[in-house]
Amino acid sequence: MMMVWNIRSHKDRGVIHSWIRPKSIIYKCTLALQGHWKMFKRPTILSRLVLNTLNRCQKIPANQSCIATPTTPLQRSTDFTISIRGIRRMASFSNTNTGNKSADPYYNKNIDTNASLKEKVEGVTKFASSCKFGMMTTRDVNSGKLISRCMAIAGKEGGDIDLAFTTNTESHKTDELKADKHTNISFYDSSGQWASFAGEVSIETDRSAVKKYYSPTLKAWLGDLGDGVHDGSENDPRIGILKVKTNSVTYAINDKTVVGRVAEVAKGTLTGDAASVNKLREISEKEVQQWRSNAS
Repeated sequence: MMMVWNIRSHKDRGVIHSWIRPKSIIYKCTLALQGHWKMFKRPTILSRLVLNTLNRCQKIPANQSCIATPTTPLQRSTDFTISIRGIRRMASFSNTNTGNKSADPYYNKNIDTNASLKEKVEGVTKFASSCKFGMMTTRDVNSGKLISRCMAIAGKEGGDIDLAFTTNTESHKTDELKADKHTNISFYDSSGQWASFAGEVSIETDRSAVKKYYSPTLKAWLGDLGDGVHDGSENDPRIGILKVKTNSVTYAINDKTVVGRVAEVAKGTLTGDAASVNKLREISEKEVQQWRSNAS
């Protein structure tokens, strides 16, 4: 994201806080100093000024680092690119204090902030399709325990960001989803790539929806009860569709060879540097809504 902040005087520094997104990891902006070059003798002074302003606004933790570099040669340059690299906020549970260093260097090393929304959505939908089978997590009505089941993707909706699965409506998972519609669908492959979809499920029993996603192989799972009704066909009332309306997605894919990933891990083991082995991507709820809206 590129933002333009106009700083006209010391008093105007406070305008910065209105542009900050608290949950973002990396902020990029261009500061137009408008002739006040003498106020900032070196980029580091500018860094300190911006960081102090942000900290006073309490929009990012004080332990985040701020680096300022001129976008043009230093001779009376007035444009700077400020990258504020975030250290993720401390969770409510913490077992230690790492000071001004990230307690999760793997995340900072692998998070991919350069991918467009299109790239992120296409990347995760392609990966999910290649896996075909995902684990659907529901909550048991009586015990409250989480239960996961292997499910085959029957189709996608909402620009491929929403998932659809066929189900036996008389199974326990429909009881669980009726009581609590929240679910997580996870995918994993042998190379260590993975994806996690958080969403809400609706149970569809309309025959048009069933026919859209029906596969003859379902008969092998439901069987033919011999009563002329419950025969495993597309008209079998036991067959329903679970539509997962995605809220957010987190996933990790890699474009390195096995040798390359092993080398990264070996280097990290020897040097203590976090290994760069994945492209870790996050699709927020707002981005999901934006994608779905554009696809409709």
